[in-house]
Amino acid sequence: MIMAKAKTKKTIKSKPTRPSKVVKAKKPVKKSAAKPKAKPAPKKKAGYFLGIDLGGTNVKIGCFDSDMNLLGKTSVPTNIDMGPQYVVDQMGLAGKNLLSSAGLDIKDLAAIGIGTPGPADYKKGVIIKSANMPKFVDTPLRDMVSKALGNKPAILENDANVACWGEFTMGAGKNVNDMIFMTLGTGVGGGVVCNGRLVQGVSGNAAELGHVIIYPGGRLCNCGQRGCIEAYASASATAARAVEAVRAGGTDSSLKHILDKKGTLTSKDVYQQAAAGDALALQITEGTAEALAIMCVNMLHTTEPAQIVFTGGMIAAGEVLLQRIRHHFQQWVWKLKPENPEICFATLGEDTGIIGAASLARYSLLNNLI
Repeated sequence: MIMAKAKTKKTIKSKPTRPSKVVKAKKPVKKSAAKPKAKPAPKKKAGYFLGIDLGGTNVKIGCFDSDMNLLGKTSVPTNIDMGPQYVVDQMGLAGKNLLSSAGLDIKDLAAIGIGTPGPADYKKGVIIKSANMPKFVDTPLRDMVSKALGNKPAILENDANVACWGEFTMGAGKNVNDMIFMTLGTGVGGGVVCNGRLVQGVSGNAAELGHVIIYPGGRLCNCGQRGCIEAYASASATAARAVEAVRAGGTDSSLKHILDKKGTLTSKDVYQQAAAGDALALQITEGTAEALAIMCVNMLHTTEPAQIVFTGGMIAAGEVLLQRIRHHFQQWVWKLKPENPEICFATLGEDTGIIGAASLARYSLLNNLI
């Protein structure tokens, strides 16, 4: 028993030595954790960004610093007939030249953002097929561009989403957290920001706002559906509806004289004649505004945006377009409570695509998404 007690004393005596060793070992751990050199990531994240807007005719590229100040921009022909590798090589060369002209080199580049038409698997960075770029089939564009520009992190995103993100972070939407963005051109594109984040969907093809059906069984859309907002409210659809109305009996309209002379009409013609008081032109523009207002009501009840932003060629119609959209919005929206989202035009102009691409690259890098 005496020996057992002696052993117990030894065991108890030896226990304090363990924590003392652990305490000593913590000192170098604290030192290494405090080393700023062990975390070079912030330096990379504070670098420079390229925003690329890939179109069927031209590729626009902008170089930005970490505060999204534009340091320079360039544009080169897409030359889509030459195929994906040629196009990417030209992108890489133009990007490097742009960096050089800003006094930078590839080592200063932090990340690249690329906006492109769909459909694509944006999460994988692959263009599945493009109507404007027929040779881009299952093209891993994101990785190809990254390789052409020093294997820097890159993100591929729908061009409308990229423009939406640009307006949200740097333009009309910079003071809101929830925004709808709609482009009114040959078609109707769109983007949705909800709670400060792009709505992207399973493969990144969400927010195809142009193909939301507002009139079931209505006009045939290029997508194959009937009644899409794009079939009523795009610039081309507005013009097409005017041509149909003239040919259906609008002989007293000034639009008929323009159609007879030019053989076609544009949305600009329609809005100019509406401003001059032409009854048929006013009927067409009212139809466009009403369709857009219905879309705004639908989006209000989907994400409750603080702001609905319009861009594209048709906003050249000016304030009258917004006034009529607002009028029809209030006509159709529910009356259970007041609803007054700001309905306005975009502010960034022709640089929206490159600004949005670079801004999305910065956001993705800072949030460890790429």
